[in-house]
Amino acid sequence: MEANPAALLLGLAASAQDLSDRDALQDLLARGHRAWCEGVADVQSGIRREAADLSDAQVAERCAAAGTAWEQGMTRGEAVSALAFATWDAAPAAMAYTELEERAALFGVCLLGEELL
Repeated sequence: MEANPAALLLGLAASAQDLSDRDALQDLLARGHRAWCEGVADVQSGIRREAADLSDAQVAERCAAAGTAWEQGMTRGEAVSALAFATWDAAPAAMAYTELEERAALFGVCLLGEELL
């Protein structure tokens, strides 16, 4: 990837603001999707490292603070994954990807080609 995922997503979303060309939007969306996946993986790795030194109660507190509960029946790993996703989802880069998706959708562009719909 040519830049860190967060910087790339912010740049792609900014580039998409004035675009109406479907092919260009499709390209930005595909690049954005790859960056989004890399970003969420990076956050998940970081959260896993941080959570390794935390007690279950501390992980539960972090989950609650991020707006995701450690629900009954969830494993510690599932709770940490939910925490990582909630943390990423609240990040400006993830929000930028949502804006990119919405801009692309205005012109009928999505990650799945029409032949798959």
